[in-house]
Amino acid sequence: MNPLRRNPKELNVFLIASLINTTGGALMWPLVSMYVFDELGRSLADAGLAILVQSLGGIIGQLLGGALYHRVGVKRLVTGSLALNASVLLVLPLLSGNWQLFIGAMWLIGLFNSMSLPAIQSYIGFRFTERRAEIFNIIYVANNIGVALGTALSGFLADFSYHLSFIANGATSAFFAVFFLFYLKSTDVAQGTGASAASSHNKAGSPGTWALLSNVRLYLLLASGALLLHIGNSIWNTGVSPFIVGEEMPKRYYGFLWTLNGVLIFVAQPLLGLIKRYLTRTVSAQMTASSLFYAAGYACILLMQSYPGMVLGMILATLGEMLISPAIPAYLSEHGGAHAPFYIGLAGGIGSGGRVIGPYVMGSLYDAGGLPPVTWLALAAALVSAGAYWAHSAWNRQAARQSLSAATGGQGLSG
Repeated sequence: MNPLRRNPKELNVFLIASLINTTGGALMWPLVSMYVFDELGRSLADAGLAILVQSLGGIIGQLLGGALYHRVGVKRLVTGSLALNASVLLVLPLLSGNWQLFIGAMWLIGLFNSMSLPAIQSYIGFRFTERRAEIFNIIYVANNIGVALGTALSGFLADFSYHLSFIANGATSAFFAVFFLFYLKSTDVAQGTGASAASSHNKAGSPGTWALLSNVRLYLLLASGALLLHIGNSIWNTGVSPFIVGEEMPKRYYGFLWTLNGVLIFVAQPLLGLIKRYLTRTVSAQMTASSLFYAAGYACILLMQSYPGMVLGMILATLGEMLISPAIPAYLSEHGGAHAPFYIGLAGGIGSGGRVIGPYVMGSLYDAGGLPPVTWLALAAALVSAGAYWAHSAWNRQAARQSLSAATGGQGLSG
């Protein structure tokens, strides 16, 4: 049976629009380093700075997106941030002559694009409560198809013009903003997802930011595990990539690894279903298993230190990615209640810090000792992440038992 037929029509329309938006976003990010180095004539260090600034903007964007969800409302937050993102992308070609303005624009692109992510994830979690874990996975697969299409098209567009890639990205972001505006008008935005619900939520009185942050049991170990996985995942850019170049392998071998990643995310869904059915029946178990899959992949790279080991490592790491990516927003949507947007943005922001830390630390290790120390760090990060997710699950199980015991005891006394 076609899985799309099981979905509400509105969700399928959303998936198509999201795929178009993701395809547009993927047109740009592979070309940033090349554009700065080739078109702007600056150093690779400057190219790395541009990506770093965009990543930092993304971290702040996720934190802001989660915090503003109930204050602004999903409609204004999503459409506004996407429209601002589109505006900056469309004027980006005009800023290439001024390095400071270009860097500022990269920060804004990271900020505005990421502000919409917690809101969109929270909207899906609120609206499709009964199938949220399944639907998060469907969206994850659709978005990865968009990434594969975008990265494949980016090279062809760059042959004509780098600026054409930026403009196409801006156009798809503007399209998604308009789509989401009309999409929300045509659907029921109950359960705290609309602007009016956000207003009533504020009138009812919402806990302050510090009160929400104090609920560390919900998010801290979960977000720390994601941060560690992002640090370990930096091995592909700052370990595997220079190793392939240093060993004088064809550069297409590196591209093939990411092609394998994209293909597996699509074709390995039946295998993922079996893993979830028989090995990881809860979202918490999926997180722990994800880290172990990552660790097994890095162990293959460490033991073999060859291209076949990297292929096997990518297969195992992709299975880990397939488990963790939908699991975190699904867990926080289920357990965060009305404040799920805040926690999704908070966990996303903390986890994304690994993308900032990882490349620098691993680059330094690779310069000092080559592939082995980089792989040891990735392996250690994945294992500690598994411990963090296991501890997160145990901590929350214990708290749930204590709450149940207190509630049962209270009923007994009142009787």
